Amino acid sequence: MLKRLAVLLLFASLLTGCGSDNNSSTTLSYFIADAAQADVAARCATESGGAYAFDIQRLPNNAAGGREQLLRRLAAQDRSLDIVSVDPPFMAEFANAGFLRPFTDSEKQEFSAGVLKGPLEQSTFRNTLFSAPLYGNTQLLWYRKSVLQKAGVDPAAGPVTWDQLIKGASQAGVTFAAQGRRNESLMVWVNALIASAGGSILAPGSENLPADQVKTGLDSPAGTAAVTVMHDLAVSPAAPAGFSTAGEEDSRAAFQEANGGFMVNWPYVWAAFDAAIKEGSLPANFKDDVGWAAYPRVEAGRESAPRPAASGCRSARSATGRTSRCRRSAASPRSRARPSSWSARVTRPPCRRSSTTRRSGRCSRWPTRSARAWTPRPRARSAPTTATSPARSRPRSTRRTR
Repeated sequence: MLKRLAVLLLFASLLTGCGSDNNSSTTLSYFIADAAQADVAARCATESGGAYAFDIQRLPNNAAGGREQLLRRLAAQDRSLDIVSVDPPFMAEFANAGFLRPFTDSEKQEFSAGVLKGPLEQSTFRNTLFSAPLYGNTQLLWYRKSVLQKAGVDPAAGPVTWDQLIKGASQAGVTFAAQGRRNESLMVWVNALIASAGGSILAPGSENLPADQVKTGLDSPAGTAAVTVMHDLAVSPAAPAGFSTAGEEDSRAAFQEANGGFMVNWPYVWAAFDAAIKEGSLPANFKDDVGWAAYPRVEAGRESAPRPAASGCRSARSATGRTSRCRRSAASPRSRARPSSWSARVTRPPCRRSSTTRRSGRCSRWPTRSARAWTPRPRARSAPTTATSPARSRPRSTRRTR
């Protein structure tokens, strides 16, 4: 799924300036994951009264691709990046490498006002706020109304359990789609199941400890309950084809088939149904047969706890030292038909000035071409080794920041 369009998990961060304020531009480059963020940027620019504008740059439509491109450019000290979109799971990695500029205490106070605890915790790395939540998003149970009577369950009438849905889908001869792909998709499912059973991935007190001291909560009654649900669905007739490698889009495709019945997925699918109807791959009345309800329960007597995702960009300081602000009413849409992302500010590395450039105040070490003019391919040879294989190596965290 386009989980990062989410990220926006997005974290946007602004490069701190290097050089003379007199030569700085009021146009900020903003690397986004989807078009919805461009709308937010346009509103923010309007609210600034002309103090600044955004140069919108699009990132790949998947979290891994966007992460790889940004890591390459940041590790290469590309100074054309001002605000960047990063999927929430990667925020700590970027912050640890020194690529994101932390928010000040006054900014933290402003961005925290009226924001839920969960998104704020995901915006924080080692007690420092690196991103500002913009909107929230959580998975739902989606179902085809036409199969409910045969399945013997009705999510619209009240909470339902995974066990009821698996048995009902098997009885009705329809599929129950979930995400089994071994990446963030599966992690979201595991986390939601364990939390819904009253447990947690990490044992209490394990946060911010060295790796050899961290204890997990997987070997627990909640972990056993989660594994039981996953096993029962995987071996049941309700499991769609390719279930063990299915991502969000695979789940949506299975749900749209003639034998589709139930699905857990993000709200983005509602807009995706519209797109499929428009292109003719779904009948015009398909959405009339679709309903949604709260995430399934693991235990009948315990509320479910799907893991929400949140995102945002509400503040960025330009290279001139100006601070841009967007009012929450304009910059924070309450919901989006997509997974979430975050906004954090990028740290521009300190520059070394040669004797010929000290008077001008400009940096001579890094490229000054705009992001529009210079967009290296993901496999560009000029990228340093630390960023060419981000899945296997992490950017150095010893880089100095201003």
